[in-house]
Amino acid sequence: MQSQFWERYQKWDSYGMGPTELLLHPVRLRIIHALSGGRSRTAGELCDRMPDVPRTSVYRHLGLLTEGGMLEIGDERRVRGAVERSYRLRPDRPTISSDASGEMTTDDHRQGFAAAMAVLIAEFNAYLDRSDADPAADSVGYRQATLWLSPDELDTMLTGFRDIVTPLATNKPGPRRRPYLISPILFPSEEPPSPS
Repeated sequence: MQSQFWERYQKWDSYGMGPTELLLHPVRLRIIHALSGGRSRTAGELCDRMPDVPRTSVYRHLGLLTEGGMLEIGDERRVRGAVERSYRLRPDRPTISSDASGEMTTDDHRQGFAAAMAVLIAEFNAYLDRSDADPAADSVGYRQATLWLSPDELDTMLTGFRDIVTPLATNKPGPRRRPYLISPILFPSEEPPSPS
């Protein structure tokens, strides 16, 4: 049974999906990651980048992302009689707002988390499958730690993290830059202590 959250967003979008539903799918998230940083790729290049995903699925998800306003056609050219399109992220693409995130149910969050984990596993496996993979040299990390934080300390940590990451998120590809996938995960691991 679909939650009221999804029903509301299906009504919002004429294609049946709002930005939250569009983004909470592992294949679509991988396409978004592959096009980040101002990159433009053809459907064939995206298929080559995701060999574990059937080509028909990549094409279907490209269509959904384009119809949903996330992607735009960057370039078209004739290749052996067919038109080859390259795709890029729209600068004015919809995003998941704080209000929409706040209205998600626990089941919506389960689906979103599962999609995010599926993307991380697929992208990490694709990285390890490359002949040049060198986790030590590439500073690969997937450590976990428990931090005991008050609400004020949590807010200070999150603000500091945003202050560091936000300016870097606008970086474009460059000769000495390569894309790194960063995925902070944060949730309380126990119930809050009783007020007494």
